[in-house]
Amino acid sequence: MPTYKIRGIDVEFPFEAYDCQIVYMEKVIQSLQDRSNALLESPTGTGKTLCLLCATLAWRKSLGEFSTGRSAVRSNSSQESKGLFSDGSSSQTEGSSLPTIVYTSRTHSQIRQVIQELKRTVYRPKMVVLGSREQLCIHPDVSKLQGKTQTNACHFLCQKRTKRYCAHYPRVTEFLKSNPCLGDEPIDIEDLVNIGKSSGPCPYYVSRELHKVVDILFAPYNYLIDPGNRKSLNIEWSNSILIFDEAHNLEGICADAASFDLPSSLLTTCITEAEKCVDLAVARRDQSNDKTYNPDNFAILRALLLKLEKRIAEVPIDSKELGFTKPGSYIFELLEELNITYDTSSMLLNTIEDAAVVLEEDAKTSDPQKTKGTICRLESIGDILKIIFKETGKDHAQYYRVHVQEVEVKSPDTFKAKKSRIFSWWCFNPGVAMEEFARKGVGSVILTSGTLSPMDSFAEELKLKFPIRLENPHVISDNQLWAGIVPVGPSGHPFNSSYRTRDSAEYKQNLGNSIVNFARIVPDGLLVFFPSYYLLNLCIDYWKNPSATSTNSSTIWERICKHKLPVVEPRQSSLFPQAIDDYMTKLRDTSITGAVFFAVCRGKVSEGLDFADTAGRAVIVTGIPFALWNDPKVRLKREYLDQQSQSQRSAGTGSKVLTGDEWYSQQASRAVNQAVGRVIRHRHDYGAIIFCDERFTKSSHQSQISLWIQPHIKCYSKFGDVVFTLTRFFRDASVNCQTKPKLTQLEESGAKSSRDGIFSLDKLNIAKFLKPLIPFTDKSCSDSSLTEVKHGSLSRQLQEVLPANRSNLSFNKQKQSSTLKHTEDKLFPCKTQLAVKKHEVVDLTSEETCNQLTAPRFIKKRKSEIDKHDNVLQRCGAFSSSMTHSSQTSFETRDTRSVQEGSSLQVKSEMNSQKTTTRVTSSETGSGISSCFPSDNKEQNGSAFLIQVREKLNVGEYKEFLQLIRALKSNTMKISLVLQSVIKLFSAQDRLPLRQRFKNYVPSKYRQLYEDYLEKTKDGAVDL
Repeated sequence: MPTYKIRGIDVEFPFEAYDCQIVYMEKVIQSLQDRSNALLESPTGTGKTLCLLCATLAWRKSLGEFSTGRSAVRSNSSQESKGLFSDGSSSQTEGSSLPTIVYTSRTHSQIRQVIQELKRTVYRPKMVVLGSREQLCIHPDVSKLQGKTQTNACHFLCQKRTKRYCAHYPRVTEFLKSNPCLGDEPIDIEDLVNIGKSSGPCPYYVSRELHKVVDILFAPYNYLIDPGNRKSLNIEWSNSILIFDEAHNLEGICADAASFDLPSSLLTTCITEAEKCVDLAVARRDQSNDKTYNPDNFAILRALLLKLEKRIAEVPIDSKELGFTKPGSYIFELLEELNITYDTSSMLLNTIEDAAVVLEEDAKTSDPQKTKGTICRLESIGDILKIIFKETGKDHAQYYRVHVQEVEVKSPDTFKAKKSRIFSWWCFNPGVAMEEFARKGVGSVILTSGTLSPMDSFAEELKLKFPIRLENPHVISDNQLWAGIVPVGPSGHPFNSSYRTRDSAEYKQNLGNSIVNFARIVPDGLLVFFPSYYLLNLCIDYWKNPSATSTNSSTIWERICKHKLPVVEPRQSSLFPQAIDDYMTKLRDTSITGAVFFAVCRGKVSEGLDFADTAGRAVIVTGIPFALWNDPKVRLKREYLDQQSQSQRSAGTGSKVLTGDEWYSQQASRAVNQAVGRVIRHRHDYGAIIFCDERFTKSSHQSQISLWIQPHIKCYSKFGDVVFTLTRFFRDASVNCQTKPKLTQLEESGAKSSRDGIFSLDKLNIAKFLKPLIPFTDKSCSDSSLTEVKHGSLSRQLQEVLPANRSNLSFNKQKQSSTLKHTEDKLFPCKTQLAVKKHEVVDLTSEETCNQLTAPRFIKKRKSEIDKHDNVLQRCGAFSSSMTHSSQTSFETRDTRSVQEGSSLQVKSEMNSQKTTTRVTSSETGSGISSCFPSDNKEQNGSAFLIQVREKLNVGEYKEFLQLIRALKSNTMKISLVLQSVIKLFSAQDRLPLRQRFKNYVPSKYRQLYEDYLEKTKDGAVDL
């Protein structure tokens, strides 16, 4: 297992790292060492999670050993006196000043993937995953419940005075005391559940206790963002490290967590519950003289809620579209009229907690045979009060707006819609949810995702300083991605999905005919993203309409189904798993060429799902998903940002503040980036990204597309050029791009870390190691009709980051031998012994190593064992083929169908697929040279040329020649020095013809330089 010294930290990585992975880990370690925040974007498939784990844990290990073997139980007396329900204030790192790492992601399924990545590393910190009772509860009745109902039922059964006392809860302390090594090996939620089922302890409370002594804690976002969940964590926040993975939606999640919406229906239900609590408290006092709960408190709560309902109903709403809006501080004025202040809010919270208990106990009394758990709506009022009356005072109100809107709600008992109101307090500064970390002295906050671009809005929105930023390139080669902007359809009608043009028949017909063509060209899975459900349904309804077809008896929908079986993303979340299963089933149907998934940006398909390889060969974006401009929340957000920007300009601070329009545009661009990120999922994957909207031709929109995609984007003025180049791309990719070779088994399964899973440059097939210096160009495809995107400064930014698809180092590695003896239960690794031999450490901070970071491109494992030098010759022969005129190369041609379906556009017969024949020969002596390209002219055959080179040079000279070829390809030497060295090598009289012929293999951009050197040597003007 290679070890890299990055900023003085030894980072052990499961395999040889790409340049972009080393750059990423360097940024992570820099953030940790400098105690600064980082904003890191790295495309899916670049090993982002693995790099993040290795770099963070290596840094943590450099500070001190992990806490493995440490028990979560300190003593029976202290444990029992405190109780497992206690939030506690004792630090998780009692007796230790080492920082805690909190690794969060959006969902438990994403955390599960992170745990799998942790298993692939050599690092074994003390760890645990926190989950809710929904994931961890194993009680036969409580596990069937959800939300606060489940929480209340759990609390009820864990009380010793109840008859149906939970059998799992009391076993937690003894189990943790007997198994201090729990968490020393990576465990997931499923592992905790299995432990509970087999050994008896409650998995939920096991995780809650174990988190107090871990080195790294895995949890969903809400454990950090939600103040209540955050307070329940026993963590020494000072110097701790907070990691937000998949953070592209973090700003929205933070804003939503700090906001609330109170519909009239919910308020009415709360009033009913308060009234019921009054009756129950009176009945208990009269029947059993139980004075535990004062009915007067519940009566006061009910009266206040009635006044609030009346006050909201009296709010004047002049415009249904605009609603009623006031500054955030208005909420304190409104509540003060009801005598709800900072002083009285705490009493109300206590009353609400008592009400929840009363309702829960009443449910158990009325039906003791069932653990029903009661949904207490009053608790939502408590949550609202906690958001409003924060411990820090009223300053946060400046980031809020009060809004009341009137909506129509369908009533189940009447056909007529009923008017209702929603009282909202919206937070427009997501930093409100993050500012707590700064006050607690957190060491570093790291936000990372595959699609953070555009980044400026993140720093502005979260109100945190991110001095360390990174937009990583991808690890794929140029021939693995086709990205194009298609501004017009087959008939030349412009694509524009804005509300002004999307309803026109010409737009919907051209979009449908385009998708018919793409469905025919793109193999296997095709994803089509619409800006909204409205446009999705509008287009599909039109395509299914027979009257919309004028030139063909079949509808557009029928012609799409002819090539790919369709699946449409449902609005209901409950139906989504069924839609995914349907899509995968249709992909496996061999009677047709694949499936097409029609989805929406910001939907479930566009986020978090892995459409790797055949599941997603192309993504079509049919428009820019701008949010509804007249949506109250969107409108107020834009107004808020414009006001902030204006005040900053008036103050003359000079600081850049995001405007409303910039935020509005960047939100749409981030949704596009998230959707197109479905297509390339690993370094061997290939696919196409198709932007079907003329607005993408504007530089303002292109600049907000993920940086790794931008260099590949081309604008096409004709639809025929799109079809032609896309057809050729998939034809070539199916031959050249092989997915997941067996050599990378280590990376996929993490099953082993020995030398056969590590890539060594000196063992690679050199012929495949070097790509052709000049790619083959087909003269039949004129560039006149293709307008390439100009990148300007972006291309210069890309040059600052080392190419992601190059191997970063060339070094000797000693074979690592490791033995891992497992016990019957691998979850308890106290008896496990891990012996790892010392292996060579590569210092990335040394000048010598930095000079090696432009080593040749990393490639796949060779298919056949051919002599290394002969394969170099063979590849050089391919260079010759690539640089000779197409007239000198013979091709087998075949006719293809017309590229146009359902439109007047006809693509001529010149668009024929071209197919080269390959002949490979070899001999045991290594003297036979393979010809990897066809040629009728033997003099132009690269293999023949290199055979002559080998005959003319001695062994040392020939080895030098091979090194020069590598340098010419990888730019590890100055080009001028390489060319002069080759000329000098061929300076003998019998080698002069070789010197002249080598000109054919020099890249075109350096060929004139080579010819100048030749002229100078002829004239004797320079001595090489």
